[in-house]
Amino acid sequence: MSKGFIVYATDAKLKKYTKCAYALGLSLKNQMPEASISIVTDEKLPKKYNLVFDNIIDIPWKNKNTSTSTLKVEDRWKLYHCTPYDETIVLDSDMLILSNLGHWWDYLSKYEMFFTSEVLDYRGNIAKGRYYRKAFDSNNLPNYYFGLCYFKKSDLSKEYFQWVEDISKNWELFYGQFVSHNYPKFPSMDVTTSLAAKILHCENNTSAKNSIFTFTHMKSMIQSWENPTDSWQDSVGVYFNDACQLKIGNYQQTGIFHYTEYSFLNDFIVNQFEKTLGIN
Repeated sequence: MSKGFIVYATDAKLKKYTKCAYALGLSLKNQMPEASISIVTDEKLPKKYNLVFDNIIDIPWKNKNTSTSTLKVEDRWKLYHCTPYDETIVLDSDMLILSNLGHWWDYLSKYEMFFTSEVLDYRGNIAKGRYYRKAFDSNNLPNYYFGLCYFKKSDLSKEYFQWVEDISKNWELFYGQFVSHNYPKFPSMDVTTSLAAKILHCENNTSAKNSIFTFTHMKSMIQSWENPTDSWQDSVGVYFNDACQLKIGNYQQTGIFHYTEYSFLNDFIVNQFEKTLGIN
């Protein structure tokens, strides 16, 4: 069966999330040269991006009336339908791959779908802060992160993503009924996918505590800082070297690093990954 990674990226104002996706692809190829990665986008990409992405896929079924947010996050239910793989790992565009993740496939193959439900702070500890998860806690939703999830083509995943599509297209109606406490102001794929799992009663079959399938989440309020700043980059040093190794403070980063702030991705990081891979 074919296996691969997929990322959804579209640009907004001064934030070029296709550039983030390119850096993600570079970091993946640096750690796993044989891995396949595809991008789903509605942007015209520079030619050199073809050296990283195995497939460049246009967002299907585009309809201006169905996208209500700037980044069209509610369109990401389409990833199930446009993935070229039998088994797919979904990644957020603003991530870097800092370790070989090949061992994940055997772990994930036991499931039809699997969602990250626990994330790490930059020290490598399970993040305990719930500042960004009030809607989940107050509405008893599974603690899913769509930014890192897995699915294979199956009857369960097909039904599941049908629900994700329906909720995405009618998010105000569904959120009003099921997520009335701390009601989100905008559609959220984390909330939507968690709600779909709750409706289908499949939480126990699609996530697990203490899973290896996780990532470092850099939002400031989950770092257990006594005086968190609005930007995590104002609270801790960033050190990225010529060998494409990343330290945050005194902590070497491994696995998947979700930097969350567009300003983190500077040209030096991109250029070092390109140099490592021999891309000019």
